[in-house]
Amino acid sequence: MRNLRLLRTGGLRCAAAPGTPQCFCVSAEPGTILVGSQHGLVELGPSRDAVTREVSLTAEGFMPEDGSGCIVGIEDLPEQECVCVATAAGDILLCNLSTKQVECVGSVDSGLSTMSWSPDQELVLLATGQQTLIMMTRDFEPVTEKHIHQDEFGEGKLVALGWGKKETQFHGSEGKQAAHRKQTEVSPTSAWDDGRPRVTWRGDGQFVAVSAVCPETGARKVRVWNRELVLQSTSEPISGLEQALSWKPSGNLIASTQEKPNRYDVVFLEKNGLLHGEFTLPFQKGQVKVNELLWNADSTILAIWLEDLKLEKSNPCSYVQLWTTGNYHWYLKQSLHFGSLEENRLVSLLWDRENPYRLHVLCLGWHYLSYDWHWTIDHGMGDNSQHVANVAVIDGDKVLVTAFQHAVVPPPMCTYELQLQQAVNQVAFHTDPKCSGDMAILDADNKISVYRYEQSTMNDLTVRFGAVGGNGFKASVETPCLDKTYRVDVGSDTNEVMNPLGLRFLTWLPDDSFLMVGQGQHAAQSVLHHLTAVPQVAGAEEGHLNLRFSVPVDGEVISLCCSPVTKSVALQLADRQILKYFWEGSTPVLEPWRTSSGSAVRFPYPCMQTSITRISGEEMILGLTDRCRFFVNNTEVASNITSFATYNEFLLVTTNSHTCQCFCLKNLSVKALQAGLSSAAAPNSETLRKVERGSRIITIVPQDTKVVLQMPRGNLETVHHRALVLAQIRKWLDRLMFREAFQCMRKLRINLNLLYDHNPKVFLENAETFIRQIDSVNYINLFFTELKEEDFTKSMYPSLNGNCNAQPCQHPGQKKVNLICDVMRAAMERIDPQKYCLSILTAHVKKSPPELEIALQKVHDLRESITPDVKAVSAEEALKYLLFLVDVNELYDYSLGTYDFDLVIMVAEKSQKDPKEYLPFLNTLRKMEANYQRYTIDRHLKRYKKALGHLSKCGPEHFSEFLNLVKDKNEYCEALKLYPSTTQEYKDISDAYGEYLIEKQLYEQAALIFARAGSFAKALSAFQNSGNWQQALCMASRLGYGKTELSILGQSMAGKLVEQRKHAEAAILLEQYTQDYEEAVLLLLEGALWEEALRLIHKYDRLDILETNFKPAILEAQKSQLIFLDTQKTAFLRHKSRLQVVRELKEKACESLQDYEMPNCPELDLLSETSSVVTASDMNSKYSHSNSRISARSSKNRRKAERKRYSLKEGSPFEDIALLEVLGETVRAVETVKGDTHTLLKQLVLFGYDEQAGALQKVLEEVLQLMETSIPEIWTPDLQQSSVSPVLGPNSTANSIMAAYQEKRMMSPMVQDPELLIPPKLNKNLQWKLHLLQ
Repeated sequence: MRNLRLLRTGGLRCAAAPGTPQCFCVSAEPGTILVGSQHGLVELGPSRDAVTREVSLTAEGFMPEDGSGCIVGIEDLPEQECVCVATAAGDILLCNLSTKQVECVGSVDSGLSTMSWSPDQELVLLATGQQTLIMMTRDFEPVTEKHIHQDEFGEGKLVALGWGKKETQFHGSEGKQAAHRKQTEVSPTSAWDDGRPRVTWRGDGQFVAVSAVCPETGARKVRVWNRELVLQSTSEPISGLEQALSWKPSGNLIASTQEKPNRYDVVFLEKNGLLHGEFTLPFQKGQVKVNELLWNADSTILAIWLEDLKLEKSNPCSYVQLWTTGNYHWYLKQSLHFGSLEENRLVSLLWDRENPYRLHVLCLGWHYLSYDWHWTIDHGMGDNSQHVANVAVIDGDKVLVTAFQHAVVPPPMCTYELQLQQAVNQVAFHTDPKCSGDMAILDADNKISVYRYEQSTMNDLTVRFGAVGGNGFKASVETPCLDKTYRVDVGSDTNEVMNPLGLRFLTWLPDDSFLMVGQGQHAAQSVLHHLTAVPQVAGAEEGHLNLRFSVPVDGEVISLCCSPVTKSVALQLADRQILKYFWEGSTPVLEPWRTSSGSAVRFPYPCMQTSITRISGEEMILGLTDRCRFFVNNTEVASNITSFATYNEFLLVTTNSHTCQCFCLKNLSVKALQAGLSSAAAPNSETLRKVERGSRIITIVPQDTKVVLQMPRGNLETVHHRALVLAQIRKWLDRLMFREAFQCMRKLRINLNLLYDHNPKVFLENAETFIRQIDSVNYINLFFTELKEEDFTKSMYPSLNGNCNAQPCQHPGQKKVNLICDVMRAAMERIDPQKYCLSILTAHVKKSPPELEIALQKVHDLRESITPDVKAVSAEEALKYLLFLVDVNELYDYSLGTYDFDLVIMVAEKSQKDPKEYLPFLNTLRKMEANYQRYTIDRHLKRYKKALGHLSKCGPEHFSEFLNLVKDKNEYCEALKLYPSTTQEYKDISDAYGEYLIEKQLYEQAALIFARAGSFAKALSAFQNSGNWQQALCMASRLGYGKTELSILGQSMAGKLVEQRKHAEAAILLEQYTQDYEEAVLLLLEGALWEEALRLIHKYDRLDILETNFKPAILEAQKSQLIFLDTQKTAFLRHKSRLQVVRELKEKACESLQDYEMPNCPELDLLSETSSVVTASDMNSKYSHSNSRISARSSKNRRKAERKRYSLKEGSPFEDIALLEVLGETVRAVETVKGDTHTLLKQLVLFGYDEQAGALQKVLEEVLQLMETSIPEIWTPDLQQSSVSPVLGPNSTANSIMAAYQEKRMMSPMVQDPELLIPPKLNKNLQWKLHLLQ
C-alpha cells in the first residue's frame, strides 16, 4: 500500500562537451559521473562548468577522429585510481583522469560488443565479435574463453529417470491433446534488436547470465554461467524474447521482455532457464520497445527504459517506468516522460549502488539527471470526516483507493479505483480535516485532477468499484467525483531541456491552494510554489493554476509535511535544517523552526518521513530515518522504529522487536517518551502489544480504534490497540454513551468493570440511563456476572495519560459489587420489574453474601401471582435461570431455610434428588410444632444460632436438648442472650460455660461468669486458681467466712504468692488477715522490700527485729550485689577481648578472599569456616537447603537448634554474633540492678554502714563506666549501618554488594536477629548514686 515519493532531483547540463554521449557510469567520488563519447572520456561534476576532467582517446589513437568510434563499456575502478574503457574496436583501456594517461591492457582483434564487471570487481566478462566470451581477472589475466552458443544444456540439466513417456503423463487443464501437440516454431527476434549480447551478473557475483541471438533460429537464448565460465543452464525456447536482461540482485529471478501475439510482457526466468511469472506493460503491441531493464540494489524496484518505435514524421518519445510488486501484483509507481526532442533521448540509465532509491539518467544532449525516491503511504489526515481512513495506491494510470472506515480490503484489491488519462506520479489528500477524503492527483503530463466527495448522485465514469459492489450487491460506500482538472505550467520552460518530475511534494492546503516544490536555478536550491486556482472559464475543459508566490529556498527540500490542526507547514532541507512556512498571510514567510526555548531545530540525520504533532501542548516535528532512527525535534528518542503514525493526541510506532507501542502525548514529556521507547513496558500496560515480524502501520481508523498494519509480503492485518480502545471507551463513558462503550468492550473483550470503575459517581447517578441504553436483559446479566471488587483502573487498565477519573468512594462502608447491585436493582424495579426480572434475580445472587432467600421468594411470588403479565417471566423460567447461577443443592438448602415447603418442593423437583429421600423428611417436618420444626430445619442446615433461638421458644421440656446443643457447639454467649439473668436456665447455662472456661484454664473469666450467676463457691475456687486474692476474699465475704476460715484462706494464698515472688502481696495477707506480722516482716526482707519491712517493724514497735534480722539481711544483700557485679565485669571483659580476636581473624580472611589467595596465618585453624562468612549459603538463612534434614526435625529438636544457633564455641561460624548477644545481655543485667542498688544504699547509710555502701556504689559506678566506654567499640557504626541497610537482600544490586565488600561491610554476616547488631541503651536519667557517699 506504499507509493514512491520523489525526495529530490539533481542534474548537470554540459554544453561544451565534445561529441555525443554513448554510455556512463557513476564515479566513486560523490556527485560525479563518467561519460564515454565517440571522442573520449569526460568527468561531469557539480562545478559551474560541469566538465571537471576529460581524457581524449582520439588523440591517443584508440578512437577514430571521424567520430565513428564507439565505447561499449565503462567502469570506474577506485582501488586502481583509474577508469576501465572498452571500445568496439577491441581495445581495453585504463585511463587515469588525474594524469590523463591511457594504458592499453589488452586488445581483441574481432572487436568487443560488451564489457561487464562482476559486482565485487574481481572479474570482467568480455563478449567478442566472434561470438565468444572471455573471462578475465581484475588484473586482466584470462581465466577462460568459451563460445557463446553451446549445444548442451549445462551442468544444471535435470536427470531423466525414464519413468513413462510424454504421451502418458498428466497434462492438467490442457487435456490429453497437449501430448500430441507439435512444438511451435520459435519466432526470430524483433527487427529493432541490435543483436548484441547482453550480460547481467547475480548480486553476489557467483553467476552471470548472457542473452544472445541464436544463429540457427534467430531468436534470443539466455545462458547462465558460473565464475569459471562453466555453463550452468540454458533457457527454454521462448518465442519473441527480447534484448533487455537484468538479474535481480537478491538472486531469484532474471527479468527480460517478450513480445506476444497480443501483448507486451516483462517475463521472469529462473536460474534453471524456466519461465516464472510475468506482467504486462500498459502499451499496445508494436507501440514501444524496451531498451533496458534495471533492478535497484535492494531488488524492490524494477526500472524499465522504453522508447516509441520509430515514427515516420517525428522523433520517438522516451519513457522510464518504475515498477514494484506486492501480493503478487505489479504496480507502475512512477512514469517519467522525456518527450520527443532529440537531445532529450536517453543514452543510458543506472541505479546507484550505495543509495538503492537513487536513479541516474543521461540524455543525448549531455543532460544528466538524478532522482531520489523513498516509500510513503498516502492517506487522509483528518479525524472527524467519514472519509478519513482512505489510503491511495498508485498503479499506472489508476489510483486504487481503499476506504478502511468501511472495510479492510486486502491489496491488490481496493474499494474503488480512479481511472486517469495518464500515468499517475503523486497523490495528495486534502489537509482540511472536514474534507480529508478529497484527493488531488498529479499525472505524468503535469496535470492535477481534483476528486471531491459531493452530495450529487451523478455517476462519474472515471470512478469504478473494486472489491465492493457488483454481483447484485448494493455498495453503501460513497465515491468521489472528478471535480476539475488543472494544468500546471510552473517550472516548465519551452526553451529548457525536458525535466520530468520537475515538481514534487504536492500538498493540498486547507484554503484549497496547492504547494509544490520545484528545482531552483542552482543544483542545491529549491523553489516553493504556492498555486491557486483561476476562476473557471465557461466551456473550458481544464482550469489553470495561478502562481500566488514563488519562495526561493536556500537548500534542497527533501521532505514537506503539513499539520491540519495547527496549519503549519514544515520543510526539511538536505542539510537537515527545518523551516516553517506560514501560508495564511498576504506575504509568504519562511523561517527556521524553533523550539520553545528559541533554538533552531535540525535533525541529526536526514529523515524520510516527517510529521507535526503536539507533545505536552508544544508543537513539535517528528522524523524517521531510513535506518529506523526516530527523532522529536533535535532529540533522538529511539533507534529501532520501523514506522509511526499520529492520531489526535496519540503516537503509534512499530519497532524492530515486533511490537506496536502507543503513547498519549497530551501530558508526556520528550524524556518520558524516550524512556517509554527504550524500556520494556509493564505486564498489564496498555501501551504495548506484539505484532507480526516486519509489520508497518498503514493507517489508523479514527473512532473505530482500528490500526491497519501491512506485512512484508503485502497482506493486511487489523489490530485494535488496547490504548486506542480504552481512550475511545473513556470518551464514550464521559459522554454517557454507554451502549457504544458496552458493545465495543464486549466485542474486544475489555472487562466490563471499567464501565463503573472509570467514574463510579457518574455511573451510579446514571444507572437508569445505562439500563435504558443497553436495553437487553442478557447484556445486563453479563455486566453483573463480570463484576469484581477490585478497581480495574488501578490494576488492569491504568490510565495512559495519568489523570485517572476515579472519584473517592461515596459509600466507604459498602462493597463495590453490593453497591452496584443495589443501585441497579432499584433502577430496574422502577423502570420495568417484569421485563428485568432475571436481571433483578442476578443482582440478588451476585451480592456477597448472596441474597438467595430474597431471590427464591421472588420466584415464589411469581408462582403465586394470580394475573400473570404477558411480558413477565414465568416462575419455571426464573427458577431455571436461578439454577444456572447457583448450585442446585445450595439452592435447595436455602429454600429449606425459608421454611416454605412449596418452594422447597419446587426447587427439589429441578434437582437430581430422589423424591424418596426428601418427601418423607418434609412430611416429618410438617407434623412438628412450628418452633420445633424450624429448629429441626436450622439444625439440619447447621444454622445453630437460629436453631437455639427457635428451640428456646419450645418450652422447659426441651431445655435439656437446648443445653446439650449449647455444650456440643460451644454457643454459650448466644444461649445466655436468650434467657433473663434471673432464671434457673440462665444459671445452668452459666455453670456450664464456667466449667468450659476452667477446662480451657481461663480461671479468672470462669470466676466472673460464676460470680455473676451467684455460684460464689465455684467463683472463690476459680479466683484462687487465677491468683486474684482480692476477688477471692470478696467471694469469701459473700459466702460468710469467719475469722478462722479467712485466716486459713489467707495463709494458703500467701504461700502461693511467695512462690510467684509476690512478697509484698503475701505480706499484706499475713498482716491483715492472719495477724502474723512477724512472718510478714520476714517475707518483706526476703523480697528485699526494705522500706515496707521498716514500716511494719515500727508500726508494731518491734525494734529488736532490726538487730536480729534487718541489719544482717542488708549486709548479706550488699555482699551478693558485689559478687554479682564482679562476675558480670569479669565475663564482660573476657567476651569483649575474644570478640576483638574473632573480628581480626575474619578481617584477615576477607582480605585473603579479595586477593584470591588463602592467608598464611596460624590462627586460621581456630576459625574453621571463616571463608563461609562471605558466602551466600550462610547468609541467606539458618537452613540453607529446603531438603536438609534440619527442616524435618521434631519441634523439640528445632527449639534446641534455635538455642544453639549462635554458639560461643571457639571457631564456630557465628561466634562473633554469639559474643554480641552475651555482651548485650550482660549490659542489660547490670542496668536493671541500678534501682535495687539505690534502695539498698539508702538502707546501708541509714544504719551507718557507710563503708559498705561506698564500696558497693564505687563498684557499680566502675562497671557502668566500663560498659559505657566499651559499647562504641563492640557495636561499631558499620555494624549498626549493616543492620539498617543489609548488604544482601531484595533491594541490593551487584554494584551495591561489591561496594559493601570493598568497604569491609561484608564482615558482618546477615543474621536472623538484626536487633543483636543494635547496641543496648543505658538510662542516664536514673539518679541511683547517693551524693553523701561521693
